[in-house]
Amino acid sequence: MNARSFLKTFCVMLVLAFLAGCAEAPKQAIDAANAAMEAAKSAEADRYAADMYNAAKDSLTAAMTEVENQNAKFALMRNYGHAQQLLDAALASFTNAKDAAAANKEKVKAEADSLATALTASIESAKKLMTKAPRGKEGKAALEMIQNDINAVEASVAEISSANTNGDYLGARDKAQASVAKINSIIDELNQAIAKKSR
Repeated sequence: MNARSFLKTFCVMLVLAFLAGCAEAPKQAIDAANAAMEAAKSAEADRYAADMYNAAKDSLTAAMTEVENQNAKFALMRNYGHAQQLLDAALASFTNAKDAAAANKEKVKAEADSLATALTASIESAKKLMTKAPRGKEGKAALEMIQNDINAVEASVAEISSANTNGDYLGARDKAQASVAKINSIIDELNQAIAKKSR
């Protein structure tokens, strides 16, 4: 082999070694983690498993920062091993957040249903107490205000049902909790007025 042929062969081998040594960013892992994030978001993990979802987003951000750090290095010095680990962790975290969201949705839905049932019963109790409340001149204005409050709580039942039907279980539960607290306050107020009248 003459010097020229040797030099050509050496140059080709050098280029091949250089290309083999240049690590590439883990594009498949990045795409998989991003897809998992979108799937988790579609499952409303940002609402029903917020802590897990946010932690997964933090992992993905850390992974992408590591990818950028490696991209900034000289080609032969790049190593995406740590970025790959962070991307794998983010993927797993988004998957877990998605699964947790599905379970939490069912739990919140059950809570909303239970509260709605309790609310309906409490409204009926408040209406019965209204018939026993004192009706003197002083009490008339107060009773009108209480009746308006009962009507407002009763109107919320339809809103809670609508939120539940539309799959907004958190909204339904929160509205039901507020309405239950309100009607219980009205019942306490009526009981106190009735007890005062009895005395």
